Amino acid sequence: MSLDEDEWDAGERRAVIAPADPGERVDAWLAQVWPDISRSRVQGLIGAGKLTVDGAPVMLAKERPKPGARYELTLPPPEPASPRPETLPLSIVFEDEHLIVVDKAAGMAVHPAPGSMTGTLVNALLAHCGASLSGIGGVARPGIVHRIDKDTTGLVVAAKNDAAHQGLAKLFAKHDLERVYYAVTRGAPRERSGRIENRLVRSSEDRRKFVVVRNADSDAGKLAITQYWTIETFGQALGASVGTPAAALVECRLFTGRTHQIRAHLAHLGCPLIGDPLYGKQRAFKAAGPHAEAAAEAVEPFSRQALHAAVLGFRHPITGIELRFQSPLPRDMADLVAALRRL
Repeated sequence: MSLDEDEWDAGERRAVIAPADPGERVDAWLAQVWPDISRSRVQGLIGAGKLTVDGAPVMLAKERPKPGARYELTLPPPEPASPRPETLPLSIVFEDEHLIVVDKAAGMAVHPAPGSMTGTLVNALLAHCGASLSGIGGVARPGIVHRIDKDTTGLVVAAKNDAAHQGLAKLFAKHDLERVYYAVTRGAPRERSGRIENRLVRSSEDRRKFVVVRNADSDAGKLAITQYWTIETFGQALGASVGTPAAALVECRLFTGRTHQIRAHLAHLGCPLIGDPLYGKQRAFKAAGPHAEAAAEAVEPFSRQALHAAVLGFRHPITGIELRFQSPLPRDMADLVAALRRL
């Protein structure tokens, strides 16, 4: 039973007596006792020494609760967000009192990180949303429940309060939402459509990259699932067998959300994203035909990975309304596709 039924204010304590069978892990149990605080947040507080059992600190989140013992959790005063509000242009697709959906431009990181400490989506949201922005995502990532790469364009949702943040986090954890990306690739997948299901780990050669685990029976890394369809192919690759496209427009649907998932998966298929400085094969683009030179002039200077988060659909975590947003290809990708279509 919960001993404190009042609203849990910053700096206050909450206590509960463990029942006879509270569950296998203390973090999971407490997240059920207090649904306004996530399991990951409980884990963080345990790591910070903020949970005690009969006055003694709880050391591990995986401990089994002690029946009849008193557990007391202290929420420290929230730290001020280290990023500063910045008035930056935002393309807002949807907004209510609970969440905001933004069509992110290329070159804007989602949250501050080394090399991108300012000019991020978080900086812009702090200025736009003010004090309402959720802080559960961490001091540097208030309101953020998912991210797309700095040079990937498209739809991102952020929470404006704690309840929305927890609800969205659950949707992403269960992969219970629709995410569709459009990619322009060098070459094309051999199979025009397919499901890529494997595990991704950091490359031992370049720690910035993620690669597919070669041993199918290994449990290393994290499971990554992408469904793809080749929407359109462009031209003939110079010097390749007849019928080998020079480039393609590919639709990808995510069933998991791993770092660099689409970039790593398409590179694994032998058709990396055009403009990808990390996963792309750094060789000249060569196509056959009278418009090959013009196509190469569009491909070679393309300054980012040609990837766009085009569709985002989910059930609103507060109202329960089904939401689905679409974003057209940004101008640079649309121009790239137009040039490739002339092949």
